[in-house]
Amino acid sequence: MSSFVQEYSLINMNAFLANHAVFSIGDVRNFLSKQGSTNPNTRRSLLAYHSSRGRIISVRRGIYVSVPLNSSPKSFLAQPFLIAAKLTEDSVLAYHTALEYHGKAYSTFSRLTYISEFRSKATRFQNYDFTCITQKMSDFGVEDHFQNGVVVRVTSLERTLVDVLDRPEFSGSWEEIWRSLESIEFFDLEKVVTYLKSLGNGTTAAKVGFFLDQHREELMVDEGTFKILKILIPKQPHYMDRNSRSDGRLVSEWNLIVPKEIINRSWEEVL
Repeated sequence: MSSFVQEYSLINMNAFLANHAVFSIGDVRNFLSKQGSTNPNTRRSLLAYHSSRGRIISVRRGIYVSVPLNSSPKSFLAQPFLIAAKLTEDSVLAYHTALEYHGKAYSTFSRLTYISEFRSKATRFQNYDFTCITQKMSDFGVEDHFQNGVVVRVTSLERTLVDVLDRPEFSGSWEEIWRSLESIEFFDLEKVVTYLKSLGNGTTAAKVGFFLDQHREELMVDEGTFKILKILIPKQPHYMDRNSRSDGRLVSEWNLIVPKEIINRSWEEVL
């Protein structure tokens, strides 16, 4: 009997796969180490064995999804949020993907966005596109959710509000953004203000102020919050959408030139 077969007979990978819907090579290494195996050949052989039997599918180099027992690898659909959460060690679901995870997105996208300090190539798997936004990471407003053996890190609703308005290009059209944010019933406004201060971006503060001003009654925004936000906004008018400067209206209270489609809520027009 080969050393691999001897070692394999002592390792219950089925238990590992049942508890890890998505996993990395590092996860397998840690599991095997706890089983007393540190031989890299064992790890490679186990992955090849279970791959050949349809128990695991490679997402990309070093990342795998587990296929439940009695399921066909050809028809099995993985959970895209869990994949995005494992594509880098510090992956955080953000922007429109965070809205979707929280159940607040107006539409469902086939593109998932995560942020990381590490560069990560674009990945396509089972009709989903996974895009990494490389940026300096902040743990402010990052929540940890445990799901099917995966720690899913996702921006809170407060941080997502700010991030989506800060970089709207990652969340679709203004209609999509507005309808999504309007579905959120409550924000901790102190957290919103704290995060805005940490960004130090006056234009983003103005965007958030404008949105909250439009929804002051529904979101119960107090005058104290508006007073703080107005200290953070630019001294001169800034465009809300730098890519669309020809069709805007100045909202002087926030020194913000807002696209008319938002002012007029053109998506509600009856054709």
